[in-house]
Amino acid sequence: MKPWQEKVLLVIILLTAVSLRLTGIDWDAYQHYHPDERYITWVATTIEFPANWRTALNPTQSSFNPFYWPPDAASEGIVVLQDEHRDFAYGHLPLYLGVAATRLVERIGPALVGFFPAEWLLTRDLLNGVGAIEFRHLTAVSRAFTALFDTATVLLVYLLGKRLYNAPVGLLAAAFLAVNVMHIQLAHFFISDPYLTFFVTAALFCMVASSKWQVASDESRITHHASRRLLLYLSLAAISVGLAIGSKFTAVLLLLPLALTIYVTGGERWVRWLVTAVFVAGITFFVTNPFAVLDLTCEVVTPAATIGPIPVPELDWRSCYLQDIVTQGAMVRGSSDVTFARQYTDTWPYLYFVEMQLRWGMGLLLGLAAFAGLAWEIWRVGKSWSKQSDNSPVTLNLQSPISNLILLSWIIPFFLLTGAFQVKFMRYLQPITPFLMIYAAALLLSIRWRWARWGAVTAVLLTTTLYALSFVNMYHQPHPWLAGSAWVYENVSPGALILSEQWDDALPSTMLVEGAPRFRSEYRSEELTWLTGADEADNAAKLERNLARLAAGDYLTIMSNRVYGVAPRLNERYPLSGQYHQLLFDGSLGYEPVYVTTRMPTLLGIRLYADRFGWPGLTPPDEVETLLAAQPTLNLGRADESFTVYDQPLLIIFQNSGHLSVEEIRALFEP
Repeated sequence: MKPWQEKVLLVIILLTAVSLRLTGIDWDAYQHYHPDERYITWVATTIEFPANWRTALNPTQSSFNPFYWPPDAASEGIVVLQDEHRDFAYGHLPLYLGVAATRLVERIGPALVGFFPAEWLLTRDLLNGVGAIEFRHLTAVSRAFTALFDTATVLLVYLLGKRLYNAPVGLLAAAFLAVNVMHIQLAHFFISDPYLTFFVTAALFCMVASSKWQVASDESRITHHASRRLLLYLSLAAISVGLAIGSKFTAVLLLLPLALTIYVTGGERWVRWLVTAVFVAGITFFVTNPFAVLDLTCEVVTPAATIGPIPVPELDWRSCYLQDIVTQGAMVRGSSDVTFARQYTDTWPYLYFVEMQLRWGMGLLLGLAAFAGLAWEIWRVGKSWSKQSDNSPVTLNLQSPISNLILLSWIIPFFLLTGAFQVKFMRYLQPITPFLMIYAAALLLSIRWRWARWGAVTAVLLTTTLYALSFVNMYHQPHPWLAGSAWVYENVSPGALILSEQWDDALPSTMLVEGAPRFRSEYRSEELTWLTGADEADNAAKLERNLARLAAGDYLTIMSNRVYGVAPRLNERYPLSGQYHQLLFDGSLGYEPVYVTTRMPTLLGIRLYADRFGWPGLTPPDEVETLLAAQPTLNLGRADESFTVYDQPLLIIFQNSGHLSVEEIRALFEP
């Protein structure tokens, strides 16, 4: 392949990546339907450049501290708390980057607005030509910034694949990542994972690049110029490790490949170099997450315990950062019974992650190539090392297994740890996905027969690209909750009681209807609490409270499968509440569906449907079946709730036409 051809293909891949990631960043009209993004943006509205440097590092007074609502916090159009602690279980670096990008756009935006058509998304949303409040504008800019970061990860994958193998592998791996649907979806949200993945990829690229050289006892083997390059790459690797940990604590596992890299490159100096590298990473973390170290105003008590025969005393850390790590750790391991995590009951460790990637995250063919490529690379590296005699030195060059061993020292521990979690959000696997794309490309391009090689590459790339296009086409359809809100304003009289389900969103959203503002407060609202109380709490008293609301309600919204995807599956935990949804869906409760809508990945008139009802064993209302039969639809089976609930939920609005009494409804439930 000629250099100019390589550059042209790379430009095409990057343009494709950025186009897919920027298309539809207004997927919810900035209504903040992603709860994590909503909270991060809410906190971001209070992050300001310190006006008083005497209080800049004071945890309870600084406008830079994500763990505390500043005393004078305020932002137009939203309610902001003041002078109290807040939980912020996310990396601080993405938060600061989103705020910095927004402040930059606020400065240059007014000068640029006049150069572009007013109806462009760039003009309207990013440059804020419509004068939106900070809460909305910050979301738009930060989503675009996230999309650019994820596109930069595509570039790093090309560079890493080229360095590990050759240019064709780098280009194909970048193309695979460019059309990877999980990456495309996550790039539409202002959350930590795309930033974590970028810095992880950057760190490992620098480690692999530094493994070209080795400082041994015979230092004549490395030139002065090469020594400088080695130290530069190791320094950049340490800085990237600090930035990755500053994005999400799970990146602390990068210390394993960092230690391995320094061990094989540092010779007799490796211990000193490792200590220095860890120090650099720590300083980088502190600079980008200062209040992770400075805020010691929280009560974090580690109870007394024993490690074997050794007693461990009770410790009071007082660190808000450690408090969040401990809380999140308990959540993902399942040791704390968090309501929204019960969806993962009875899911298989490791296999559930793989299943979701094959069904939705990567698609079937790319997913198979990715995990087969990982297995192939593990076998290949193991075979290479087994051939070396105990007395022969390790040859460190671009074809050496040490480079891939560095990657595997990140991928394998990360997957073994993450795959065992009780909580299995698809996004948890994103930090290893770029490397799986490299191994998929390397595996396919290693096929011996040319016709089979190019046939396999074409099949995987074509099907994944079509899937990506269908997914992005979904964003051209109205968000179901916006469409449902418009229906409510048009068909439901103000003052009506609209029921929703706890842990779900509620309708209607405040929005413009025919140019006039309409407000959620025009309607009364109450929540049904089927999911929150479990086991002994799923009792007659809980049932009575919910039945009273059902009897009084005028309308009922089922916004997603957050609740009916869980309670009916867990009969032992929800003996009463688990009966509710099938009674609702078959009309026994007197409520009838009056509005049903969703949006799905669509291409050439064919829709890809994520089945919400099969896993919990429910029969949906006939109106749902009618909606699915309206045009050709492929049912790809169950999907992780986090893949569908934010940007492609299935909405059902019921009207209370039967007006059953509490006694009549209660008689339908089996004791």
